[in-house]
Amino acid sequence: MKIKEAEFVTSNTDVAKCPEPKIPEYAFIGRSNVGKSSLINAFTGKTKLAKTSSTPGKTQLINHFIINNEWYLCDLPGYGYAQVSKTEREKFMRMVKKYLASRENLMCTFVLVDIRHEPLKNDLDFMAWMGEKELPFAIIFTKADKLGQGKISKAVATYKRELKKQWEEFPPMFITSSEDKTGVNDLRNYIGEINGYWES
Repeated sequence: MKIKEAEFVTSNTDVAKCPEPKIPEYAFIGRSNVGKSSLINAFTGKTKLAKTSSTPGKTQLINHFIINNEWYLCDLPGYGYAQVSKTEREKFMRMVKKYLASRENLMCTFVLVDIRHEPLKNDLDFMAWMGEKELPFAIIFTKADKLGQGKISKAVATYKRELKKQWEEFPPMFITSSEDKTGVNDLRNYIGEINGYWES
């Protein structure tokens, strides 16, 4: 799938005010320093579509973009050690979970994890919650350009060993880099394939 157009639609904190769920939608979420905005920009080919910052945790709203006038990309607030209070973080997560559990056109949520780190509890807890709610998700490993191929393979194997403790089957996984565009076309093609099911 080629991305010809990517436009901002709306930002809000109220799920009821999200765009009408008439076309497929895909959400991106991850820890507040995982490189989500940079990957969204690389994915869409629009360098300033999602706001990037040297300070983690700048995304604090549900942000909708329309892609090719055919489907929505939703950029969700990050979790983890954003420079906000615990109360604020909990409020963000309640908002996010309400969105994920109620958005009827949500085809897949992409959970971003930094490939350089061991599996982290808040990532695993979030994936477990997705599983409990029977919400489809895929894992995107970010910042692959920071590691050699051998370390990438080792990191993915470590993650699979951890997931195997709770999961009978692994979710789809993608190795990506916003710097050298690794995995970007794989993501685009995956979404294009799922969109085909919506149309049918």
